Amino acid sequence: MASSKKPTQRQGFKIGEYIVYPAHGVGQITAIEEQEVAGYSLELFVIDFAQDKLTLRVPLAKVESAGMRKLSEDVRIDKCLRVVQGRARVKRTMWSRRAQEYEAKINSGDLIQIAEVVRDLFRSENQPEQSYSARKLYEASLDRMAREISAVNKISSTEAVALIVKNLALGPKRGPKTEEAPAAANEAGVASTDTAKTDGKEAAA
Repeated sequence: MASSKKPTQRQGFKIGEYIVYPAHGVGQITAIEEQEVAGYSLELFVIDFAQDKLTLRVPLAKVESAGMRKLSEDVRIDKCLRVVQGRARVKRTMWSRRAQEYEAKINSGDLIQIAEVVRDLFRSENQPEQSYSARKLYEASLDRMAREISAVNKISSTEAVALIVKNLALGPKRGPKTEEAPAAANEAGVASTDTAKTDGKEAAA
């Protein structure tokens, strides 16, 4: 007789764990289900993306090809924050092509590539206004980056955004935001990457 005990861990991932799914960002594994399809038993991770009100069921066999991964280590978080401090690298190509490249980076699930989009599309107050499509891509990349930092450092999404903006302000020739952004970060209780990591607030997916 088959055991009725449900699994709590598969392929190094366990129930309750926050993970990154490239197409949707940070989500939480809420269950491991078993379904029968065409006479075969199939196990699936049930992943909840609370902020998007989305639930995804991913077959265990497709985890690797889908690029699902664990949250980044602290050292990678520090690296992505250094990336946004750098100079924007904008290719001299048509916007439509660049937009496709930015979107591919956002959906790659790679935190460093996402940070590069944030860096390249960021505009300070003294820079020309962005187009609507550029602004939407910037916001999407900022949101993806903030959600992972939030989950790793156990801070709120608002604090994670403030931390990213603070580091953006350290970049070259960013104008007035260099003073304004750190102030906003401090108001949110984020003085530096080190203090952020010790904040006791719960992570937001």
